[in-house]
Amino acid sequence: MMTATENVLVVYELEPRLKHATIFSRFAQVPEGESLTIINDHDPKPLYYQMLGELGNVFIWEYLEQGPEIYRIRITRRITGTNEETLGQIAVKDLRKAEVFKKYGLDFCCGGKKTVKEACAEKGIDPAEVEQALNQADKNFVTRPLPYNEWTPDFLADYIVQTHHHYVRQSLPDLVAYATKVASVHGGHHPELHQIRNLVSEVNAEMSSHMVKEEKVLFPYIKELVRHNGKATHAESFGSVQSPINMMEEEHESVGKALEDIRALSNNFMVPADGCASYKLLFHMLEEFESDLHIHVHLENNILFPKALELEKNN
Repeated sequence: MMTATENVLVVYELEPRLKHATIFSRFAQVPEGESLTIINDHDPKPLYYQMLGELGNVFIWEYLEQGPEIYRIRITRRITGTNEETLGQIAVKDLRKAEVFKKYGLDFCCGGKKTVKEACAEKGIDPAEVEQALNQADKNFVTRPLPYNEWTPDFLADYIVQTHHHYVRQSLPDLVAYATKVASVHGGHHPELHQIRNLVSEVNAEMSSHMVKEEKVLFPYIKELVRHNGKATHAESFGSVQSPINMMEEEHESVGKALEDIRALSNNFMVPADGCASYKLLFHMLEEFESDLHIHVHLENNILFPKALELEKNN
C-alpha cells in the first residue's frame, strides 16, 4: 500500500507528454476509499473530464487549493457496491426532488455527479435530513414533472433551445441593464453591486457565445447521431461527441460559479431596507434566472449529454 508521501504527485515537475499517463498510472494503484493528491501550476480541469470519460464516475475530485500559483487536488477512489445515486441521477428520475437540493444549496446540475452524502459533507449538512426531505418530496408536490428522460436526444435538444435558450436571450439584456442601473444608483452604499454588475456582464458574454456553439455545432451533431443511429458523417471534426460536451460542461461550471457568487454577494437575493423598486426587480430577476439555469444545465449535463454519449458508444 502506498504511503501518504508516495500518494502525492507534483505534476508540474513531469514532462508534458508524461503528465496524464503518469497520473492515470498512479491513480490505478489507489485502493478504494483512498486518495491521490496532485499538485499543479494551473487548473488541471481537462484531466477531470478525461478521467470521467475514460474511467467513469469512480472518483471524487476535490480542490484543496485553487491557485493562482498552485492547484492542489485530492482524487479519491469511490468505494464500489454502495449503489448510491448521484444528485443528477436523482433529479433525472424526479425533477421535483431538485427543489430539495435547491433548498439546501446542493448543486444538482454542474455538481450532479456527487452523491447526497458527498454533497452534504462538503456543505456541512446532515445527509439524513436531506434524505428525509427527498422521501417527502413525492407527497409535497402534486404536479407531475415533464418526462424529460423519456424524450429522444434530438427532441430534448430542440426543447432546450426553444424553452431555455429563448428565456436566456429574453432575460439577459434586461439583467445587464438593471444591474448597471442599480449599481450606478446604489453602488456607493452597497459596493457589492459593482461586483454583481460585472458578474452579470460575464454571464451575458459567456451564455451568448455558449448557446451559439450549442445551436450551431453540438446540437446538430447530436441530431445527426440520432438520424444515423449513433454514427455521424462529420465525426472527424472532433473525434467524439465527448470533446464538445467537455467544453460545454466547463462553460456550464463557469456560469454556475458566477451565479453562485452573485447569490453570496447579494446575501441570497436579500434586498436591503433602502432598496428601490429597481433593486427589488433586479434581485427577483437574478433569482429567477438562476432557477432556470439550474434546470437548463441539468437537462444538458445529466440527460442530453449522457444520452448522446451512450448513443455514440453503442453504435
